Order: sequence, then C-alpha cells, then structure tokens
Amino acid sequence: MRLLLVEDERSLSRAIVAILKKNAYSVDAVYDGEEALAYLRVGDYDGVILDIMIPRVDGITVLRTIRENGNRVPVLILTARSEVDDIVLGLDSGANDYLTKPFEVKELLARIRAMTRPAIEKPDQTLRYGNVTLNRGNYMLSTPSGYFRLANKEYQMMELLIANTDTVLPTDKLMEKIWGLDSSSEMNVVWVYVSYLRRKLKALNANITIRATRSVGYCLEFLNPNDAIGADSPREVAYPQKKKKIIDGVVILNDGEPLTSVDDLPDMTPAVGQTETETETEETEQQ
Repeated sequence: MRLLLVEDERSLSRAIVAILKKNAYSVDAVYDGEEALAYLRVGDYDGVILDIMIPRVDGITVLRTIRENGNRVPVLILTARSEVDDIVLGLDSGANDYLTKPFEVKELLARIRAMTRPAIEKPDQTLRYGNVTLNRGNYMLSTPSGYFRLANKEYQMMELLIANTDTVLPTDKLMEKIWGLDSSSEMNVVWVYVSYLRRKLKALNANITIRATRSVGYCLEFLNPNDAIGADSPREVAYPQKKKKIIDGVVILNDGEPLTSVDDLPDMTPAVGQTETETETEETEQQ
C-alpha cells in the first residue's frame, strides 16, 4: 500500500517514513504544499498523511484543491493544531480523519488502517488464490506444504498480484506502487523481486506462478495441477543442502535451517548484464 507523507519537519518526516516502511507501507515524503499537489496530480496513492502548517501552500488549501479536482484519496491530517475549531475545519474541508501531535505510533497505524480500509476489496486478514494464502497481519505466504514470512517489498508485490488477479499489472505501476516516485532503484528491481516470489511459490508447491507478459507486466496464473502437490498440513520449508552466494553484496546462505527469508533460497537472480527477457527465455526452454 502506497502513502504520501506531507510533513515539513524533516526529522519527524524521516521518523514517520521509517515507521511506515517497517509496517509494509511504501511512502513518498514531501515537505511543502506545492510538492504535495504535484505528487497527487501524477501519483496513485492509497492514502495521504497531511500536516496543516506547511510552507508555500498550507494543508487545508491542499486538501480543498484535491477535493475540488475530484481526488477522493483518503486523507489523515496530522498536526499540532488541537483546537476543536481546527478539527472541524479539517474534517469539513474533506479530511477522512484528524490526529494531533504528539501522537502514539500504534494509534497512527490504526488510523491509517481504518482510513484505507474502504479501498481494500477484501477486508479479511487473508488473501487467497489457488492453494496460496497471504496473511496481511504477519506477511506470511503459505500453502498446505509450508510457509514463508515475506520481506516488506515481497509482501507488497504479492498483495498487489493477488488483489488484481484479473489484471496484468504493468512493470512501471509495480515500481511506482512499491518503490515510489523518488526511488533511485532501476526498473529491473521489479524482475528481481518477481524472481524471489517465483522461487518461494515453487518451494511451497503452489499451484500458481507469476507470469510475465513481455513489454506489459505481470499477473498470477494457474499451473497444471500435476505441477503442484501439496502436503496435508503447513510446515516450514527447509533445504538439506548447503549453499552460499553473494549477489549485489547480499549473502545468500542455506545451511539447512528453516527458510524465513529469500536470502536462504538457491539463487535464480538474473546475472549481471542479463536482461529480463533473456531470463524468461531460459526458463521457458528449461520447462
């Protein structure tokens, strides 16, 4: 889920961004009202956290402007203004919720969940497709054969794919939603994380995989049922062999312990200089 944070106090902004990313949100941070309006014109956000007292264009004007333009993105005002008249003004200007500073982190997170809940088609804690279940509460990806706890961006990608099973998600859309507009990462990072998830689905004997549509994007598709044989009850998946690789400075180690991270899996990351298309072709030939 992708949020826009509009907060001019940079130390507080950095702290909130760190909290949100730790809780599996993708965040773009801006520091004044003009930037906020520019980002909201081009970005597709699931929610906005908006301070009122910000430079150039104040938060109330930002809020009224996006509402007048028909943007219905959920907005949580986060401000030091705690007078009743300020709260009434913020809510009447189009805010979905209002939280005053200082605040408790768990309350902020709860209000974000409540604010964005209507945008979630399936309010249940779990998403299911095929024999695969994704738990929103603990980021657990599971099948009857076992489970993995996903890393932050793996979870965000899998959530988007399961929530949009009838849609091919464009690569740039995944990049924008998960890494944000200000990310310095290159587009092929999407392919790297698709590769991580494919390996985990295969290790779990999932009856679905992630299909790449060349020059378009990615979606989930069913495998032949004979390609996925599930176990009777969930268990952690472990590999008996020992394997260690270093890829882009990341150590991938498998010493037979239960797998809870992509770092424990055998390497399938494209080699340096190898394109996504070349890797897809190799996988097709191997099948």
